Amino acid sequence: MKPAGDDTAEDDLTSPARQIDTRIRELGGWQGETLARVRRWIHAADPDVVEEVKWRGVPVWSHDGILCTGETYKNAVKLTFAKGASLDDPTGLFNSSLEGNTRRAIDIHEGEAIDEMAFAALIRAAIAHNAAAAAARKKPKRS
Repeated sequence: MKPAGDDTAEDDLTSPARQIDTRIRELGGWQGETLARVRRWIHAADPDVVEEVKWRGVPVWSHDGILCTGETYKNAVKLTFAKGASLDDPTGLFNSSLEGNTRRAIDIHEGEAIDEMAFAALIRAAIAHNAAAAAARKKPKRS
């Protein structure tokens, strides 16, 4: 996949990358800036990430399965990691959806900063988790 915002990316206005571009522009303000920033970080951590749009326009980043989603609310940009409960989070970025057995999320509020390096490490951990699960699914079962 070509980097977000690359003029050589798909020309189709309905492509997921273009839909996410549009969403970011429509949001504007701190929410649009935050979503654009974490999107760049995701692409930097995983140049092969696949962008999708699901569930009424929610940006989704995948690699062998969903890595995270980028929902926006009035007071927060929520980055939900599909298998976050299985990931190490040594710097404590996860601050939402902590009670479940599967997901974990990072809520970013206006004016808050998150550690780019720690976020990239979470993305790479999610990629490794998905790759291991995909490999396990492909492994032949013993009789």
